[in-house]
Amino acid sequence: MSESLDIRVLPSLRSLDPRAWNDLVGEDDPFVEHAFLSLLEESGSVGRGSGWEPSHVTVWRGQRLVGALPLYLKTHSYGEYIFDWGWADAASRLGVGYYPKLVSMVPVTPVTGRRFLLAQGEEPQSLVSRLIDGCFEVADATKSSSIHLLFLSPEEQQWVAHDDRLMSRLSFQFHWRNADYESFDHFVGEFRSSMRKKLRKERRVASESPLRIDKLQGEEISRSDWRALEGLYRATCGRKGSYPYLTPEFFELAPARLDGSPLVFAARDGERIVAASLNFAKGGHLYGRYWGATERHDMLHFELCYYRLIEHAIDQGMRRFEAGAQGTHKLRRGLMPVPIHSGHWLRHPVLAQAVADFLPREAASVQEQIRELSHHGPFRREQSVESEGQRESG
Repeated sequence: MSESLDIRVLPSLRSLDPRAWNDLVGEDDPFVEHAFLSLLEESGSVGRGSGWEPSHVTVWRGQRLVGALPLYLKTHSYGEYIFDWGWADAASRLGVGYYPKLVSMVPVTPVTGRRFLLAQGEEPQSLVSRLIDGCFEVADATKSSSIHLLFLSPEEQQWVAHDDRLMSRLSFQFHWRNADYESFDHFVGEFRSSMRKKLRKERRVASESPLRIDKLQGEEISRSDWRALEGLYRATCGRKGSYPYLTPEFFELAPARLDGSPLVFAARDGERIVAASLNFAKGGHLYGRYWGATERHDMLHFELCYYRLIEHAIDQGMRRFEAGAQGTHKLRRGLMPVPIHSGHWLRHPVLAQAVADFLPREAASVQEQIRELSHHGPFRREQSVESEGQRESG
């Protein structure tokens, strides 16, 4: 007789063997590694007072960790990027509380990737169902109004749909996919002529800047570089009026805690960093995360946040580059709209029924937006049609 699948809820990752957790993590996702999630906790970027309280669900077969789902008790809806403010407002009108709620995603990191971390050799659907069981146990223990599993992979969305306890929601982001490009010029060669000229002009303007652009990865990023990145991060948050979730301790501890996944493109005036993008890479995936600048230089943002990263992805044979949430300006630079999946459960029956009625209409609108945006992408028309087929198939 096989051992039962037992659920344990962890208030932090501190007590868990990093190797046991990382054995569940796939080859392409740097953000659900023990190092990154525990760095958020250790630095105080999540935890008490942040609105992101760790309540990670784990599944054990005897003494062996076989499944995990990063989960957070939320007291607000900031930093999620799949927006439910309207749902919270509807709950208020009904006279019911919307917070706390439960969210599974990497905090303040709107990227797709694994939420269900599963041991090899285990049957996925049974583990997924047990992890969802764990979510409901936490929801009951904390009197949470709802459960939200955000930025699921297409495969995970199928598992969640098969479990049938959470409602499916559709949104979209702009991602770059590698169509076996041999070089950046090969990639740009697939653009329509007018769009190709605009892109090359942007790169030419950026190249005329007197700044030196360095690529730094992993241990090449010095402690002084990390301090400069923190300053840029806080300046950007201040300029945009957004809350700086990452604490100073995050940047202080990052050099010792993170491995080779951080990737920085830094523009320097002499030895001083005046602009930079902080990105993360693992396996076949590349993720753009933070940008900041102390000086304005025409087209430098596009160079450091898109073009250098696409170049890097092509050179390294990477399959996908995600540049974060929102931003239709990404479309003309070769990042195309792709569907983003999430799963949701709401406790209050009236609110749950209202959301259930709304989601199919929203999904139809999202699908139409994706089709319309794809039509206006920079690629030659026959290339756009081919890309649309690839997105629908995978």
